[in-house]
Amino acid sequence: MTSVSRLFSILRVILRYNLTVLIPSASLPWFGKLLLKLASALSSNDDRPIEVRTRLALEELGPIYIKFGQLLSTRRDLLTTAMANELTKLQDNVPPFSNEAASQIIEANIGKSIPEAFASVESEPLASASVAQVYRAKLHSNDAYSGEDVIIKVIRPGIEKTIAKDTRLMARFAQLLNRYSAEAKRLHLPEVVADYKNTIEAELDLKQEAANTSQLRRNFVESEKHKHLLVVPKVYWDFCSEKVLVAEFMDGFPISNEQSLKKNNVDRSLLAARGVEIFFTQVFEHNFFHADMHPGNIFIDVSEPSNPRYVALDCAIMGSLSDQDRFNVARILLAALNREYDKVASLCQQAEWVAPNTNLGAFAGVIRSVCEPIFSKPLSEISFGLLLLYLFRAARKFGMDVQPSLILLQKTLINIEGLGRDLYPKLDLWATAQPYLQNWVTENHSPAAIVKNIAQMIEITPPNALLDKFLNQTPANNAAQQQQIESLTSKLKQTRLILAALILITLWQWL
Repeated sequence: MTSVSRLFSILRVILRYNLTVLIPSASLPWFGKLLLKLASALSSNDDRPIEVRTRLALEELGPIYIKFGQLLSTRRDLLTTAMANELTKLQDNVPPFSNEAASQIIEANIGKSIPEAFASVESEPLASASVAQVYRAKLHSNDAYSGEDVIIKVIRPGIEKTIAKDTRLMARFAQLLNRYSAEAKRLHLPEVVADYKNTIEAELDLKQEAANTSQLRRNFVESEKHKHLLVVPKVYWDFCSEKVLVAEFMDGFPISNEQSLKKNNVDRSLLAARGVEIFFTQVFEHNFFHADMHPGNIFIDVSEPSNPRYVALDCAIMGSLSDQDRFNVARILLAALNREYDKVASLCQQAEWVAPNTNLGAFAGVIRSVCEPIFSKPLSEISFGLLLLYLFRAARKFGMDVQPSLILLQKTLINIEGLGRDLYPKLDLWATAQPYLQNWVTENHSPAAIVKNIAQMIEITPPNALLDKFLNQTPANNAAQQQQIESLTSKLKQTRLILAALILITLWQWL
């Protein structure tokens, strides 16, 4: 399908679901207003809620638009609550492509025939989505392997061209709307489309997903401290490429499977608390977090019923924050939950989330107005994710542009909270997270910790030891040596002064 024909098919869907009401006419030039009136006259009389019509239109437009809607549903800092809730209903159910096409892609990418590489491959795919298809298989028993059960993930043929064409059209629409619509400018549509393009293109590289999976596995499965929390599949690198991923088959059931949860007598309160611990461990200790933790990607392993664990699948989208952003988020959340709104405003300014000349009194007032309704609820009902979302919304009014890494964090936090409270509605997130946040800030960013980091960073040798070493390695004292000693002593004093100044600056910023 050419770009022109695709454009006309999109316009037909817009008219069928009467979506012209989403296009503001006030800022359009005269010819734009005329075209919009004509389009409105040709539109259907569909009077269902606009949120429902938008979801149905995206589903009709196909998998690339469905995924775009799924991404938009996480941008609650931009959408109305009703629209965000409706878009979360989008389902990525795509008819499977042929086994013949899958076999050709697998063999071309692993350099072996299917019978050479695998003892068996099931004929029906386990799952079929917009970007890839998954099969269950078994490896051969030989010197290298022991007949392990695996999954084969295969990129959908021709998907790259479809993505390129559809994202190009999305970008043009976004730029057009951004030019004439104040609302589109508020939504930062070109930036949202660019973010989506980067996200979906990242999903096309299964080698990157394999690397992400291996890193997450090292962080949890191979850690004595954390292996009780999360199971991550092993990657079989001999069979991986950009278009094929082979990994350990994970036994378990989706977290949304209520019947299996009841049948296996899962300790819901333990599992919910572990979900919160996994999130904070990934973000603050590992600085590498699974940023697509919706129910389809999270399974439950009940091989030990008294010790249920999460299973992480589909590691295409991972997030990380700078050390400064992690520090800022932790302190701002703690201050907000303590209702220290002036401190929140000040910390946001220090984090450069808002302009240096921001009226902090006015900013604190806006923060208070969005946070107080949240705190009218019991602590067990407070959402960290929504709290962070409302803080972003407040900061946006004062010129903040939310960074993609922070959006991923907020999205992941909302997902993990939703999963936790679906499992165990009485989950007290504050009681679980507050000590963790407080301890992390204290251990990593207390004055003592910062001074220690500074000392390590500039690798200072204690002055006396350095001077003794110099004297022991030099011949008998003479005028030239005395001059060198004096020069060295002067430099050591300068180093001490620099270190003292750094420590004082650090303490001043902390306090």
